[in-house]
Amino acid sequence: MIGGFGYLLGLTQAFALVLSVSFLTYVITILRPYIRRKPDRAGVAADFEWHAFIPCRDEAAVIGGTLGYLRATFPSLHLWVIDDDSADRTAEIVERRGAGDPMIHLVRRRLPDARTGKGDALNAAYAALDDWLPTGCDRARRIVCVLDADGRPAPNMLNVCSGPRLFADPAIGAVQIDVWMINRTDPRPRPELGRLRNFAGRLLVRMQDLEFRGPISAIQLSRRRCGTVALGGNGQLSRLSSLDKIAGTQREPWGGSLLEDFELGIQLLLAGERNEYTPDTWVEQEGLASFRRLITQRTRWGQGTMQCAKYLPAVWASRNFSGLGALEVLYYLAQPWLQLLGTLIYPIPFTLLVWRVIKDPAGMLAWMGAGGGVLFATYAAFGVLPFLVWGPIYRRRCDPELSLPASFAYGLVYAIYIYNFYVTSWRAAYRIIRGRSGWAKTRRNDERHVPGRPIATES
Repeated sequence: MIGGFGYLLGLTQAFALVLSVSFLTYVITILRPYIRRKPDRAGVAADFEWHAFIPCRDEAAVIGGTLGYLRATFPSLHLWVIDDDSADRTAEIVERRGAGDPMIHLVRRRLPDARTGKGDALNAAYAALDDWLPTGCDRARRIVCVLDADGRPAPNMLNVCSGPRLFADPAIGAVQIDVWMINRTDPRPRPELGRLRNFAGRLLVRMQDLEFRGPISAIQLSRRRCGTVALGGNGQLSRLSSLDKIAGTQREPWGGSLLEDFELGIQLLLAGERNEYTPDTWVEQEGLASFRRLITQRTRWGQGTMQCAKYLPAVWASRNFSGLGALEVLYYLAQPWLQLLGTLIYPIPFTLLVWRVIKDPAGMLAWMGAGGGVLFATYAAFGVLPFLVWGPIYRRRCDPELSLPASFAYGLVYAIYIYNFYVTSWRAAYRIIRGRSGWAKTRRNDERHVPGRPIATES
């Protein structure tokens, strides 16, 4: 009996181990360019004209401060604020801030045309900018930057993105910069709650900062080599002439996917443009201190990734993608589906072990002593190591003041935190099965839900 059990347990463990070893190999591969990278040379921002698109839906809590920061830090940056039929004072705040200021532009959207997704809001700003620019201007010198309503770009952003490896190179169509969490050191990210909830909130925000500045940054640097740098929803910069290539007669460069940023990056690559990434500058945004709101956000990201699978045939057929680049896109788009598979496969060995311990504790003790324990230890190590390593790396690259024991603790917490993707992948799949594709706005930490007012629209 124990022989059959051992065979079944070993088989499921081996399959799970293959997945874990594959992922560990991938982590080792992306670590090398991340650790060894040297800063690139900056350029001159005055060589270009800069425009920021800031989509807003009920952003009265943050938009005033954002406009104040951007006007003080980037005097030459045009600010195009898209009010997506907000129910609060967002438009009023923008109008007041923009009174007599030619650098602040308000783009209004009204129902029933509003609240249909971030991509549609950005397309409205693109059309407004297109109408505003003089005929015959050099559109290759116009750069569009997409920022969140709470976005705080680093003061060096424009000069860095003007560098010889970035927009000074006419072949570059888009650039993604690093993303940091602005509230990563906030001791009370949820001041209305108690000490325990604030501890959990601080840890959650830190995990997001570690995630973006660690694994996501490393993945982007590795993508530079295979030509598949992805664009994000915040700190995304595109050459206007590049957007023109995919806008079409409808003047809509952004698509309708829930992951409109990644979709834009793929469309630019298919059009023959090159995307680049730099961690030499960054944009700060608010990290979510509520696990519920994080799940809402990541569910939208997961569903958007699933929707973008429709581009795989075009990617494989395109001469603008190398074989390695096409494989990288395939791997990325397969992640939600692999996570669904993982939730079915990974628990099997532990379930079998618990069942067998209850059924035959003496036999299980003998099996563990005969080598089964080593197999389980190996299985567990390969499952944790790819995540644990990011704690010390985060300390070395991002927060040297963090103690070494604390960095290992962060790595262990990150290994647990990453399992949110298994939850959100199932939620995303459920939404797809139900035909629900509405764009759900993630509320900010200090944004309260007003009873009777819907949080998000669903279609």
